[in-house]
Amino acid sequence: MARGIICRNRLGGFYLTRSHITIKAMQKYIPLVARAFLSAIFLKSAFDKITDPAGTQQYMAANGMPLTGLFLVAAIIVELVGGLSVLLGYKAKWGAIALILFLIPATLIFHTNFADRIQVIQFMKNLAIMGGLLMVYDFGSGPVSLDARTKSKSFE
Repeated sequence: MARGIICRNRLGGFYLTRSHITIKAMQKYIPLVARAFLSAIFLKSAFDKITDPAGTQQYMAANGMPLTGLFLVAAIIVELVGGLSVLLGYKAKWGAIALILFLIPATLIFHTNFADRIQVIQFMKNLAIMGGLLMVYDFGSGPVSLDARTKSKSFE
């Protein structure tokens, strides 16, 4: 048997090799891995805010934010709910939009000191995360998700 994705048999027809079938089977997990990578930063950040609320409020106040207690609770809720939504693929489009709407002001408040190289990197990192979240919004959560499971049950 020839190696490769598409092969030609003696009769002039084409067929797929086992390696192609294996690759296709693995592709359904790519969105799951991507969602896990995207959500990890939000879930870790929420955990850090929960375990050190005073430090987080000091950081917020140092960047000129008022009502740090209120914004701290809001940030924890958005990061937890949005992060879990994207991770589990449950209402992932809504979770992605919530996280984007959270990231825009967070990026503009905390990462616009472009004289500081680290802040430039943080700014660019947030843009990359927003790009990944836009992909979730546009393409959905993929076949291995609660959204896909809900859709498949509604057709049964």
